[in-house]
Amino acid sequence: MTYQAINLNEKLSKFNDLWSPKVIGEMNNYQFKLIKIAGDYEWHVHQDTDKVFIVHEGEMILDFRDGQVKIPKGEMIIVPKGIEMKPSAEKECHIMLIEPRSEVNSGGTESEANASNDTWI
Repeated sequence: MTYQAINLNEKLSKFNDLWSPKVIGEMNNYQFKLIKIAGDYEWHVHQDTDKVFIVHEGEMILDFRDGQVKIPKGEMIIVPKGIEMKPSAEKECHIMLIEPRSEVNSGGTESEANASNDTWI
């Protein structure tokens, strides 16, 4: 078996599209994904799984129906399943997601915002 570190900055340099998660690794049934965001995403909910957002660069904003949380570089947030949210970023922001392999970025609702799932870089 070969062991190799994964360089997040190198992986982030391989794509420019926004709101389209890219898989960089797997552990058990969970995937580690990198995503670049800017502007607003749509309101959505993940009914079957919690969501983990780790901000690598920039600042992410998560709106909830009862408030807002700003997550700067070096911080993370865990959103419990079943909570409606709307992610956004005023400037480009780079995030690592940790979620089940089958999870779709829009929580499974049919949407134009749905990104391809299981795209590796």
